[in-house]
Amino acid sequence: MRAYVTGASGFVGRHLCNHLEAFGDEIIRADHHPVRGSTAIDVTDERAVRDHMLGTEPEVVYHLAGQADVGGSWKSPNETFQVNLHGTLNVLAGARAANVRRVISVTSADIYGLVTPEQLPLDEQSPLRPVSPYAASKASADMACMQAFLGYQQDVIRVRAFNHLGPLQSPRFVASALAYRVAMNEKTGETEVPVGDLSPRRDFTDVRDVARAYHLLATSGDAGEAYNICSGVDHQVQDLADHLLGMAKHPMTLVGDPELMRPVDLPVLRGSYDKLHAATGWKPEFTLPTTLSDLLAWHRSEIA
Repeated sequence: MRAYVTGASGFVGRHLCNHLEAFGDEIIRADHHPVRGSTAIDVTDERAVRDHMLGTEPEVVYHLAGQADVGGSWKSPNETFQVNLHGTLNVLAGARAANVRRVISVTSADIYGLVTPEQLPLDEQSPLRPVSPYAASKASADMACMQAFLGYQQDVIRVRAFNHLGPLQSPRFVASALAYRVAMNEKTGETEVPVGDLSPRRDFTDVRDVARAYHLLATSGDAGEAYNICSGVDHQVQDLADHLLGMAKHPMTLVGDPELMRPVDLPVLRGSYDKLHAATGWKPEFTLPTTLSDLLAWHRSEIA
């Protein structure tokens, strides 16, 4: 299958491309900041997206490109909406022009926003109450995909990915940031690990399980539907920090850093993947300790 991947050089994009190639798919890589083997495509440029899709004739589009920095979205909401909403509109329009069979558009579980423990686990019928500009931009993109399905009869699947982590992840994200600081301290001999709020609870999934879910949805999902990708279990960020410190090569301590605090943070998120399992048979395969160990090992190798 000819697969068009936006954000192919990003964290999830690289894992997805590796997974698709293992199944024999032909990959068309599109990136805002291209690397070897990818094409420079700015998803906010409608004409560039359309022309590239018309020229490459993909069968399925995996739309992963976007502004993924939740904290940064508070400082640049306009840019966040431009990339996440208008970029999605451009990808959808390009896919229609190129007669693409199916679009897998990735949003985020952050669109569910503030919830109470009684509302958990979140399923695809849970209301959308975005808190951050990032979450609002992703909720808007989710609705744009719904409109494309209902209004244009376009085959679009909306993916609501909960927190995911693993090797190759940028240290802008909490688990990877913690692993990076531990690995750096091992090299420098430092003992303090700066942290933000460790109280939130999140549903973490290994990125390799996430990539596998995207592929399964491309082949087995139902057009127009939304699917959660999650583990079904929530863990406190404190637990991740403690586990990573437990693997450190010398004793370290966590030290609060006000600069790492967000204006508003969600106390808890936990999802249900029952709908995804029913459609594709997917369930998580990687355990959280294995993922954290692989993440720390990757940062050690990068720093070395």
